[in-house]
Amino acid sequence: MSLLGWFMPAGAQEGTGNSSGTSAADENLTFDVVAISGLIDEIVADFIEDSVITAAERGSGGVVLQVNSRGHVVSDERLREVARTIVDSGVPVYAWVGPSGASALGGAAQLVGVAQELSVAVGARLGETGELIFPELLSDQFRNAAEFLEEGTVDEESVVEQGLATRDSPTIVFFVLDLPGFGSTVETVDGTSVRVPDSSVRFFKLPLIDGWVHGLASPAMAYLLFLIGAALLIFELYTAGVGIAGVIGAGCFILGCYGFDVLPARNWAIALLVVAMLGYAIDVQVGVPRLWSWIATICLIIGSLFLYEGMAISWITLLVGIVGVALSMISGMPSMIRTRFGTPTIGREWMVGELAVASEDISKEGIVDVDGAPWRARVNRTTPIAAGDQVRIVAIEGLYLEIEPETGGARDYREMRR
Repeated sequence: MSLLGWFMPAGAQEGTGNSSGTSAADENLTFDVVAISGLIDEIVADFIEDSVITAAERGSGGVVLQVNSRGHVVSDERLREVARTIVDSGVPVYAWVGPSGASALGGAAQLVGVAQELSVAVGARLGETGELIFPELLSDQFRNAAEFLEEGTVDEESVVEQGLATRDSPTIVFFVLDLPGFGSTVETVDGTSVRVPDSSVRFFKLPLIDGWVHGLASPAMAYLLFLIGAALLIFELYTAGVGIAGVIGAGCFILGCYGFDVLPARNWAIALLVVAMLGYAIDVQVGVPRLWSWIATICLIIGSLFLYEGMAISWITLLVGIVGVALSMISGMPSMIRTRFGTPTIGREWMVGELAVASEDISKEGIVDVDGAPWRARVNRTTPIAAGDQVRIVAIEGLYLEIEPETGGARDYREMRR
């Protein structure tokens, strides 16, 4: 992609970067801007390495890592491998933390520290590195500021004051235009001298599928998918058959578990979330909140607040997860189930007095087949029923059909009422 429309006043960066005259070789160079967003997981680590290696093979003028990341979830050794790839690259690798509001923290900040040149956008910040993982690979400027960066951060102004950068780069335009080898010329437009880029820039980001999978491993997404999936599975548990809610719920639950596996999730906190959903499931059956609802809510709150080690979920996400699940389980879901099974239009009344076939051995509760549809049933006698036996439906209680063996069963309770 050409760098069309990237104009900057010729005197805006006086004393830094290129002169207005550049060689033809410089003008033909192409630079690669690689967008890094979200936690550095295995997908992002591979993407950074592949981008740097590919840029060297193409003869790129340099790679600019545009970073917006709050840390890493790969092992320290894996992060060291990525840093080593950057240091040993056949082309210069630069880093710019942006756009406005972006951050490079923890392991991401240390990865930025191995770049040949770095800068920070307006409103962005860099730092909170914690203990250094690969100090021998960091730039001299970064090591000199390491003590401050361990707990603190720098913005677009203090990054220069701390000696981490030699110039302000409020936007990526300013940063790239003054990189070594980037060609530009000075032209006069309406009486004003402006710098016009001669070199071109290619922009890269994660491929669609990789970006989608990477997004699933974000703390908020994994947390919400896990809760939504569990809630939908509970809803499907109290309905007949397997419907779309069960399929979607299973998918969300699996994706949520994948996110927990990638992220530093505490096992005991995940266990509390599971206990919470099971507790709600118990009271959903009776349709009114009882002791288990209180236990479930407490487990949900504690599990949500302490779910991740070393990172926190935003209060908005916590509010959606805790309040949303609690309200849906205590009030919403019981109402939906009662509505579904209490509506005459679904045709339950006609089943009283009809015959059904036991789909499995039933001693107390089980599944019966009514005209090809599975229904949950409860035996109202102590006589066990074998799979394949015919039974008679004698009543409907809540979510269950009351059944009894065909022999001696009621002929038709509606006739008895008349």
